[in-house]
Amino acid sequence: MRTTVLAVVMVTCLMMVVDADVKPQRDFNLQRFAGKWYRVGLAYDAPSFVPFRDRMKVSMGIITALPNGNVNLTMWDSMPWGCQSKTYHYERTTVPGQFTYFSTRHNMVKDITVVDTNYSEYAVVLKHKVFNREYTQVALYGRSLRLKIDIIQKFNGFASSRGLSRDSILTPPPAENCPPSASGR
Repeated sequence: MRTTVLAVVMVTCLMMVVDADVKPQRDFNLQRFAGKWYRVGLAYDAPSFVPFRDRMKVSMGIITALPNGNVNLTMWDSMPWGCQSKTYHYERTTVPGQFTYFSTRHNMVKDITVVDTNYSEYAVVLKHKVFNREYTQVALYGRSLRLKIDIIQKFNGFASSRGLSRDSILTPPPAENCPPSASGR
């Protein structure tokens, strides 16, 4: 029992150190951040991710800033059975650029940090949570489907600095007709 308590305390301290070195975008501005984004890069350390990486496509999302500082994110993903949309509700925290959301997939609250953005071209976003082990996901968002090579290198460097392997980092090809052009987006 004593060993278990000590292990839990050590893991909690380690989690605090891991998260403490990731700061959100300085002077984060939610209104400038809102709008259409494409997820043009993804790095994920879940063991189930690597086998599916060749099937991944660029996703499109719309970030809507709510009056209370929360955010709705509607994402469209190309799936084998067609284009699927899903809306996520991100709750603001006391730190601008940091949010939480409840993952129905994992039945827990996850942390989201907008690490770096220039608002007009790109954004690097970190999703981090510890449950049965530590999980990290880094996403590169672009206002367009293609980004400059130095931005992609910055994303790759940040993902690597979080301990993600090369096999876990990708910049997928664009999805065709997702969302469907009839959606008016």
